[in-house]
Amino acid sequence: MTIIQDRLDALLHPSARYDALTRARHRTFMAPRLLGSLVALAAFPMYLALRGAPTALEVAAFAWLVVPILLSYFLSRTGRYEGAHVLSSIAFAGLVMMIAIPTGGIESFAAVWLVVVPLEAALSASRRVIAFASMLAVSCVLALISISYFDVLPPSDAGAAAHGVFMAFGIASATLYAAGVAFGCEVLMRTGASLLNVEEDRYRLLARHMGDVISRHRRNGAVQFISPAAESLLGVPVSELQDHGLFDRVHVADRPAYLTTLAAAALGKGAQSVEFRLRREAASDARFEAHLSGDFIWVEMRCQPLESSSPAEPEVVAVMREVTDRKQQEHALDLARTAAERADAAKTRFLATMSHELRTPLNAIIGFSEMIVQEATLPLDATRRKEYAQLINDSGQHLLSVVNSILDMSKMESGSFEILPEPFAPREVLLNGCNLLALKARDNGIELVTRVPENLPQMIGDPRAFRQIVLNLVSNAIKFTERGGRVTISARVEGARMVLRVMDDGVGIAQEDLKRIGDPFFQAGKTYQRRHEGTGLGLSIVKNLVELHRGEIDVQSKVEEGTTVTVMLPLTLTLVPDAEPPSSNIATLTPASRSGKQDQGYRVRKSA
Repeated sequence: MTIIQDRLDALLHPSARYDALTRARHRTFMAPRLLGSLVALAAFPMYLALRGAPTALEVAAFAWLVVPILLSYFLSRTGRYEGAHVLSSIAFAGLVMMIAIPTGGIESFAAVWLVVVPLEAALSASRRVIAFASMLAVSCVLALISISYFDVLPPSDAGAAAHGVFMAFGIASATLYAAGVAFGCEVLMRTGASLLNVEEDRYRLLARHMGDVISRHRRNGAVQFISPAAESLLGVPVSELQDHGLFDRVHVADRPAYLTTLAAAALGKGAQSVEFRLRREAASDARFEAHLSGDFIWVEMRCQPLESSSPAEPEVVAVMREVTDRKQQEHALDLARTAAERADAAKTRFLATMSHELRTPLNAIIGFSEMIVQEATLPLDATRRKEYAQLINDSGQHLLSVVNSILDMSKMESGSFEILPEPFAPREVLLNGCNLLALKARDNGIELVTRVPENLPQMIGDPRAFRQIVLNLVSNAIKFTERGGRVTISARVEGARMVLRVMDDGVGIAQEDLKRIGDPFFQAGKTYQRRHEGTGLGLSIVKNLVELHRGEIDVQSKVEEGTTVTVMLPLTLTLVPDAEPPSSNIATLTPASRSGKQDQGYRVRKSA
């Protein structure tokens, strides 16, 4: 049978070889016709041996039985399945009419075969072919009735007994042929159902093992179907995502975009795409162990209208895939771009600031030193010479302070700054720092108020860094406070932390600049509006020193109302045991002391 099936498949038209159902239909059409024709041809010699010389009608009947071979050939060459069935109905009806007319018309044993004509056409699965075959059979019946009614039939030689035998033979053969047709229909139906199950299993297998989630939605977002891949993606059974279950998991901020995209696709606006966030449940089942945390994930949904849906209730088919990694990469890229832009801006600010901060004291040093060198042409008394030397010293000290600040900032950013914790009295450091800046505050007409309790406990930390924090904060407060203002320094203990607060009623900081306070070389306000000298590293150094001490810093300010800086440091600093050993080229943060004439020299440089 396998050999016969292979040979039969070789006769099929190329258009029928790649579809299993079409191949089965063509095979069902060709196999019985080829077999019947071959049997008829093989039986013809036996018929001659038993009956003798055949009549013209018998020869024509046997010749007509060869027609199915021609029909099979027609289907094999053209692949026109419906056309082959139409020709088969015509040939079948013609054979029945050719036998029925000389053998009794409508009373002939062959007339019953006209019932088989539309039954055989049913194998075509075409309504047009069945209608044509039915009309053809009815026409043949009417023709036989008409012939019998008008009594134009040739006389029959068969007697009553022979007529009964032929009638029984006709009914039996027609019944057997109809049974064969029924079995053929059943085979085609079973083949179609099997192929449908195979296709469903194939698509079910694809839907279950695809990483992307396939879903079917109504226009309002209700889920009609969602593939099992959603279980591993969201950590919940598919049943909980039906209807509006998926919509309930969409992030509230993304729901308008989600519904708008589905509605646009349902209205026939073509393929749509949207990215939104979905809530994923924490893993509570072994099936969902790949996702251990309940949070929101980013997904990309591409959807388009479903062609088979009705216009009254349009539906949408969508494909969703997780894009959380891509969104995180985009976010990281944005952060890197922002950091690069800030670094470029910091470089610009650095060049602008350093060109001013270095040029001014250098001009003073060169100018006053040239005046001393040219003493022969411009006599100077001892008082004037000492004043010039003091101005040169002050300018050098200012340059050293600027360079030290840059070096300190560089070491902090590179992680090579050394913190040496030791017990010290914070009250003494606070009072000493305020005393150093008292003269500057008095010259600027600013009241400096210190509120430090006498019972302030000892701290374990780096006293140099603590002193630098105090000096930078108080110096900044004095610098940005107008004459007649007040700067207040207070300290207290809250739990296990020392809280240092520096308040002033100076110019304040704008809201847009407040979030950038602490960036290296950043100064509030535009560069061309600066009224105060400085590198913009003071608060940046304070911020890094506080972080090295495992502390926190808070800055609150309003324009023209003042600024409050609060520093919270642990009373006991504990270094990380596995920290890298400090570098050997650590510079001390303690700034050089300045004499009382420092501010006078500063004013001279500024006027110069």
